[in-house]
Amino acid sequence: MSNAVNAFMEQVKAKNPGEPEFHQAVFEVATSVMPFVEKNPKYQKAKILERMVEPERVILFRVPWLDDNGEIQINKGYRIEMNSAIGPYKGGLRFHPSVNLGILKFLAFEQVFKNSLTTLPMGGGKGGSDFDPKGKSDMEVMKFCQSFMTELSRHIGPNTDVPAGDIGVGGREIGYMFGQYKRLRDEFTGVLTGKGLNWGGSLIRPEATGYGSVYFASEMLKTRGETLAGKNCLVSGSGNVAQYTVQKITQLGGKVVTLSDSSGYIYDKAGVDDEKLKFVMELKNAHRGRIKEYADKYNVPFTPADPNLDHNPLWDHKADCAFPSATQNEINELDAKNLIKNGVYVVSEGANMPTTPEGIEVYLDAKILYGPGKAANAGGVAVSGLEMSQNSLRLSWTREEVDNRLHGIMKAIHEQCVTHGKNGDFVNYVNGANIAGFIKVADSMIDQGIV
Repeated sequence: MSNAVNAFMEQVKAKNPGEPEFHQAVFEVATSVMPFVEKNPKYQKAKILERMVEPERVILFRVPWLDDNGEIQINKGYRIEMNSAIGPYKGGLRFHPSVNLGILKFLAFEQVFKNSLTTLPMGGGKGGSDFDPKGKSDMEVMKFCQSFMTELSRHIGPNTDVPAGDIGVGGREIGYMFGQYKRLRDEFTGVLTGKGLNWGGSLIRPEATGYGSVYFASEMLKTRGETLAGKNCLVSGSGNVAQYTVQKITQLGGKVVTLSDSSGYIYDKAGVDDEKLKFVMELKNAHRGRIKEYADKYNVPFTPADPNLDHNPLWDHKADCAFPSATQNEINELDAKNLIKNGVYVVSEGANMPTTPEGIEVYLDAKILYGPGKAANAGGVAVSGLEMSQNSLRLSWTREEVDNRLHGIMKAIHEQCVTHGKNGDFVNYVNGANIAGFIKVADSMIDQGIV
């Protein structure tokens, strides 16, 4: 690590104590971008990196609501408006007990670079609450969402900040929040993305993050003259991102052998085909059940999660490709070594920052095809941007048109990563994504003065 990165990180940690995920996200970007900044003094003089790590605005508020027993519950609500240099703030809302300021700042910071890479005019933001929708009735979720939006509505708008879904926030939650925003503002505008198709949503939006990470893997494989056909793939998670990752891998001739949730993972040697995927979608989206039910139904091994292990056994199977699609830091150094040992040479991240810095070092040392989240999973926010365009035009594009645009955007992101990350025969996609994302935002910030 260079002295410049060291000094910079000491500053960041002193100003943002107790936020390890945020420190991790900033460190990864600083390591890639600092040599580039040192060669381009205009960015140093304008203190661009120092300004980028400070959110433009942080909103923190109380969310009181009544549960089904008539008890008053109180949660925290957040919105981090990180950077608006290239467009309105854009990024998801996460409802999960683990949500805190540090995690949302890491996600908002990542979002700035991800949105820049999509080629669409979107700034970066993120928000959410420590509310857990799991185990709550529809009525309780609605009451919470209405209370949350009552405060959030003051801070967002179609030209200011356009939130979307993330972990714990799907079509149901977006619907309740959109209804409350419309009621409070007395206007029908595209203030949230991930909406229902009947009221301003876009085709392909639910599929976008998963499809995008598979398209990105395909582009990486193309650099070696290969395709996904016949490849064995490990996928973690079983929510929206994982489901559509499986669907697209299967369509392109690959085979997915794992899925997981917080209770453990299944290993299906025969592969998760379309019929089995339909069962998973019904299980997770309608019944909100556990992945163990898949193992029971199809008679395949289920391994319960063991927090005492120093690795995740899901990543210790023979395969060609890995698609981490669950949550941050799910692959540590030992997991990364297990992936390489088992023949994995393609990692495309559907989740945000699913690999620890030590794990990333393992990938880079082994010179595998590694697509970091901010590039590989940008398909979700890209189609959110396309949803905003359709709302502005009062139009609805066909499924094929949106899918083609998504595919084109993922190709463009891959090209940017190659342009800025190529070193001899090897493409360092981490450096490529960070530098490409940085340049567009940094130049825009310089153009707009000290704001």
